[in-house]
Amino acid sequence: MNINVNKVKVMVTVPEENLEELREKLWEDNIGVMGNYSHCSTSTKCIGTFMPNENAHPYIGESHKLEIVREEKLEILCDIKEAKRVVKKIREVHPYEEPTIDIIPLIDEKELI
Repeated sequence: MNINVNKVKVMVTVPEENLEELREKLWEDNIGVMGNYSHCSTSTKCIGTFMPNENAHPYIGESHKLEIVREEKLEILCDIKEAKRVVKKIREVHPYEEPTIDIIPLIDEKELI
């Protein structure tokens, strides 16, 4: 079976207090359009952990101190051709030096029929 991947899900974790700003900036750039719907996204509450080293410039926390942060995982679907633009926009807006960004290829359900 040959399967073409045309869409991806881009996921990123962000501190709860920065979620709406990130979401709004993505929507301003027409990210989050699915067919006849705009402003599409999903978010899930989660807990992030990290420990900055002496070379880090953390948005939250201090060097060599474990941080436990309430975050939201933001998920947005897009065409694979738009994934690079979506990731670039996330990096422009996201408060972290090293945001965790996942890009998951999606199989169109029509390909399975």
